[in-house]
Amino acid sequence: MRFLKPKFIQEWISLIREEGIKAFIREKGWKVLVGLIIFYTIRDVTLYIIIPYFAISEVSGCSIF
Repeated sequence: MRFLKPKFIQEWISLIREEGIKAFIREKGWKVLVGLIIFYTIRDVTLYIIIPYFAISEVSGCSIF
């Protein structure tokens, strides 16, 4: 499954394994960490709030808009 990961992700993972999280953050900066947090926040809001909301509103027949 190594071929499915982009090259930069493989480099990041090897850096974390060899030198640790602190070295990774020191080298790559907080932008990567903030980017991951934003990505997972958007993904979770979509999966757990927006999609169920539209599914329930279609099933129940109530229209808010």
